[in-house]
Amino acid sequence: MDLIAIAENTVKIVLILGLPSLIVSMVIGLIISIFQAVTQVSDASLTFVPKMIVVSVFILITLPWVGDHITTYTKDLWDIILVFGE
Repeated sequence: MDLIAIAENTVKIVLILGLPSLIVSMVIGLIISIFQAVTQVSDASLTFVPKMIVVSVFILITLPWVGDHITTYTKDLWDIILVFGE
């Protein structure tokens, strides 16, 4: 495995771990925007606070899954480093 493959794997793991939170944030933002359009309430904190709470809870729920992926990736990376060191 060369450095390009390591960089590709790093980008892949970042996308796999980051996209679920971004998708949840986008869905909550869309729901809040629809709510604001229907009720004609345009308060800035109405979009920020619920999104922050829901995304924080989502991150806490998915933390074991993220930790497993990061641990596996780190072990694989250390194995690659040992191969390069020989």
